[in-house]
Amino acid sequence: MNVAILGAGAFGTALACALGKVTLWCRDRDHAGLMQTTRQNATRLPGVALPEGVTITDDISEITADIVLLAVPMQQISSFVALHKAALAGRVLVACAKGIDLELMIGPVGVIRTVLPEARVALLTGPSFADDIARGLPTALTLACTDADLGSALQDRLSTTNLRLYRNTDVIGAELGGALKNVIAIAAGITVGAGLGESARAALMARGYAEMQRLALDLGAEPDTLAGLSGLGDLILTCGSEKSRNFRYGLALGRGEAFDTTTTVEGAATARAVAKLAQTRGLDMPITRMVAALVDGRITLLDARNALLARPLTDE
Repeated sequence: MNVAILGAGAFGTALACALGKVTLWCRDRDHAGLMQTTRQNATRLPGVALPEGVTITDDISEITADIVLLAVPMQQISSFVALHKAALAGRVLVACAKGIDLELMIGPVGVIRTVLPEARVALLTGPSFADDIARGLPTALTLACTDADLGSALQDRLSTTNLRLYRNTDVIGAELGGALKNVIAIAAGITVGAGLGESARAALMARGYAEMQRLALDLGAEPDTLAGLSGLGDLILTCGSEKSRNFRYGLALGRGEAFDTTTTVEGAATARAVAKLAQTRGLDMPITRMVAALVDGRITLLDARNALLARPLTDE
């Protein structure tokens, strides 16, 4: 089965490097031409050479692959799929985004199925930095698909020597793990940026994980999914490294510094969506609620800290 990747950001480019023989679609013609000429994506993954088998195009009509990996930002998936319905129809679609759509209040697979109901869809998620994947460092991801046979076929086709995929049929759990950990990563960055210490970060990660489980189980996820790569694994990675955009964004908030607004921070939009969803469903998610309020500037860092510490003592 042939593979194409739509989206030449850091993650899409990294997947192209890992898979080798693929077509990589870039929406910007000039950028596509530059990558084809220089054989690298200097703005997203500097210093990483694209394999010879990677073909770059800005013409989506040239995409003829059986499997299409959608490496576009979460909040753009709905409009992107709607715009390119004809090009995507009849292909196996693998969502590579993490987050919750602000309007539909569902994850990437749910969004694709809403716009393109007949599509066969899977999700690729888990603890990974684009630079690690692109450089061939060992990485393990979750391949979630409700169709077990399709999931098995995708696992075989998309796994490489250094990129190991684990199958899961719990798409909702995998979606939520990848989305919610970004919110907690922002909170972890805020904690470190504000100088609250490593003990505070550890406590926040543990209580944040409890919030992740609370929402996931309420929405029908399997209990074990959040303990896997797409939940706990991704949480550990993004809460502990400045390679994470969400963690760096939190650092900037904690330090009272400006952050590059051209950088996609999926956790910011996800915090807003999840805070609203939790309120609708009557769930207590104080860390998520505080992150959403801080992102929107509705509360100060001191007020958020005091509110969390003033919460009633309870059982773990």
